[in-house]
Amino acid sequence: MSAVAASEGSRALLAIYKRLLRSCATYPSKNRWGIYESIREEFRDNKHLDPNDPQTKEKIGIAYKGLEQLRMYDEAVLGGGAGDNPNWSVTLEQNPMPAPPEGK
Repeated sequence: MSAVAASEGSRALLAIYKRLLRSCATYPSKNRWGIYESIREEFRDNKHLDPNDPQTKEKIGIAYKGLEQLRMYDEAVLGGGAGDNPNWSVTLEQNPMPAPPEGK
């Protein structure tokens, strides 16, 4: 892998990390800061992984899915940029997150 490609991958991961934390900060839950800390811990624990490894790609996919789910409840996204817009809806999937791997 070239240094440029690795740098692009690192930037993309940093971007999803920041977006997850921002979205989590506005998530309407009593446990939002627990979720926030869990995101930080998960990224910290996995910072050494190879971005091209299939398991890492799966984790990145789960991060994007989590971001999508957090953003479902973001008032600015739901209201088209206006938090006071009453016209919004939430669509939930039947099985939004995969089961955790065995042994965790």
